[in-house]
Amino acid sequence: MARRPTIADVAQRAGVSRSSVSFALNNRPGLAEETRARILAAAEELGWRPSRPAQALSLGRAGALGLVLTREPDLIGADPFYPAFTAGIESVLSERGDGLVLHVTSADREKSLYERLAADRRVDGVLLTDLRVDDPRPALTASLGLPTVVVGRAEWAGGHCAVELDDEPAYVAAVRALAEAGHRRIAHVEGPREYRHAARRRRAWERTLEELALPPGPLRPGGFTAEGGARATRELLALDEPPTAIVYGNDLAATAGLAVAHELGVPVPGRLSVVGYDDTPLAQYTHPPLASARADARGWGEAAARALGAVIADGAAPDVVLPPAAFLPRASIGPAPAAGNARPGAIRPATVPDVHLSE
Repeated sequence: MARRPTIADVAQRAGVSRSSVSFALNNRPGLAEETRARILAAAEELGWRPSRPAQALSLGRAGALGLVLTREPDLIGADPFYPAFTAGIESVLSERGDGLVLHVTSADREKSLYERLAADRRVDGVLLTDLRVDDPRPALTASLGLPTVVVGRAEWAGGHCAVELDDEPAYVAAVRALAEAGHRRIAHVEGPREYRHAARRRRAWERTLEELALPPGPLRPGGFTAEGGARATRELLALDEPPTAIVYGNDLAATAGLAVAHELGVPVPGRLSVVGYDDTPLAQYTHPPLASARADARGWGEAAARALGAVIADGAAPDVVLPPAAFLPRASIGPAPAAGNARPGAIRPATVPDVHLSE
């Protein structure tokens, strides 16, 4: 087997020192452009690539970004947002040969994990997601000297760079579309109350109902989970005055809600309109196709990774405002049912065909 070329081979081919090769490959100043071009050409001819760990060490960097998720592992696996978001991060990191260090932890271990990441220099910076009310992490990472980007609104970032994608316009558009279709009793199944983005979505729903002079709709917790969405839907449909429309905190809860409606013999959208959020790949293949909001989780991950790279390189970066989520009306919403079909007690269990996940 042929021996792999080394940095010494590149230096010999280009007629320079090994330190000059390092300067050229790391794009450091101090080399004539002609010398730099000769070194790069020699490396290309020999098929030599620098060792990423060695290159990171020479630059005083770990060559990795950190993402710490304080959630139950099963919930992360079931939530379609994170695979798309992390795919966006990885697509940026792969361009420069960096890696992503992902940790799933519990709230009581969160602080010590960030401290260890900083002390061991295992990452060059961190992305903060799922910002909570009174979240201690922005202040913590600042005190640890960890370059940080907050995935959320600038006012949540504690002085760090923020990458924002506004979800409110999609919620407002969804509620208004339902009201225009004649719905007057519009419920909401919310995400965890400790999450700022879940609270923001709830407030958008509440405020839009108030602006439209509609009565406050019933509210149930859903936790951004299928189990929570199913449970909340059963409770809402069992009310003496069940809602004629439900807006869910995410597609996972909404898809479970669709299944419950089918199980109970509640036609969608004949007697119940359903709206999700995230526009996950499954949304357009449910029966009927799920109205949702496209938030471009992959693009959000890409933008966050690029912003954190700028913070690491330059010490700071401007906030990034991405296009807001867009409401996507699909066949799961329709006109409000006639009063006689939506009367109290009209919704009850019935024998229905099996639920299909594709059209």
